[in-house]
Amino acid sequence: MSNYQDPVTWQKGIDLCELIYRASSVFPQHEIYGLTSQIRRAAVSFPSNIAEGAGRITKGEFIQSIGHARGSLLEVETQLIVAQRLGYLDSKETDALLVVTKEVGKLSNGLIRSLKPTPSK
Repeated sequence: MSNYQDPVTWQKGIDLCELIYRASSVFPQHEIYGLTSQIRRAAVSFPSNIAEGAGRITKGEFIQSIGHARGSLLEVETQLIVAQRLGYLDSKETDALLVVTKEVGKLSNGLIRSLKPTPSK
């Protein structure tokens, strides 16, 4: 891939990362090395894996990197639920962020489909 920043999936992943950083900025100070660090790392990992995969040699390697990115996305979703249950985020904000994660997940599925060879008829 000539430019890893072109896929909408990467761009939306960056948007999600920014939203996660902003949302987690209100987490308690004692979580700086716990949940705050974990959720930010997972959020950064999503677009980072897309970028890394775009730099790989084969489409198969790229697809594998998107799979890793999807795993990070599910980590973000889990950590959002934990943050809400601990009272760090309200349900409205959590729900809004989960809508974004679902959208990014659908985009990553579409990117995988676009990279897989179409079966011959």
